[in-house]
Amino acid sequence: MKYLISVFVFIGFNGFAQSAQTLMGAKQMGMAYASAATQDEWGLWNNIAGLASQQSAAASVAYEVTPTLIGANRMALSAAVPGRWGVVGAGAFRFGDQVYSEQIVSIGIAHRVGITSLGAKLNWVQYRADGFGVQSVAVIDVGGITQLTRHMSIGAYITNLTQSSFASSDSYRLPTRLVVGVNFQLTDAVIVSTELEKDLDYKPIFKAGMNYEAIKNFFIRSGFNFYPQNFYLGLGTKRKTMTVDYAVRFNHFLGSTHQIAVTIYWGKSQNK
Repeated sequence: MKYLISVFVFIGFNGFAQSAQTLMGAKQMGMAYASAATQDEWGLWNNIAGLASQQSAAASVAYEVTPTLIGANRMALSAAVPGRWGVVGAGAFRFGDQVYSEQIVSIGIAHRVGITSLGAKLNWVQYRADGFGVQSVAVIDVGGITQLTRHMSIGAYITNLTQSSFASSDSYRLPTRLVVGVNFQLTDAVIVSTELEKDLDYKPIFKAGMNYEAIKNFFIRSGFNFYPQNFYLGLGTKRKTMTVDYAVRFNHFLGSTHQIAVTIYWGKSQNK
């Protein structure tokens, strides 16, 4: 049985050029991952340009579990450190179990010039399937965010700009995605985000999310996306040196998926 599972996973992920989603951060998840124009310490796993406005050093960890899919848990560790030439981020991501797993080590930098933030990151991606060995490849992602007005920002990024693959055949190419999103600051307490994600090989995905500061430093979030159809809810709290966020995704076929994320800050005051 273990061997059959390995074959299924290997075909499913490599034969059809798919891989686990690396978007992370319970704040972003609570807003349906409509995060292309969001700027915070989770930019390493969303739009790398989002790191540029980080004013303090930060260390983050997130863990996600889907009870109906044993062995499909995801986790990420990352750190962001402001410097003279911009904000440097580094981290590691893991999906899977002993039968099939994906590991990613990423390092990136983001810099702000005027109203625009630009960023790039290098990922070392490793796939492992029981009975099929290990395959690795380097991937480059790039992104940008522009603050058009005090109440509106637009962001865009591309994953796998290099269209890297594990072999010469396109069947082994990692996903290349173009993502464009807009954030609207409707009031001091309400942010609405929209986003369109297009994988080169699949239909576009529309996402929308909302972040509401119900009381000072306590947030309620919700969001949805089409294809696939998912509904999201989230909660979060923020203190001077720490944020804690929780989010849940509801899917008709897979049921619920839960993620919790914690960030610790030190140095200068963190982003507002």
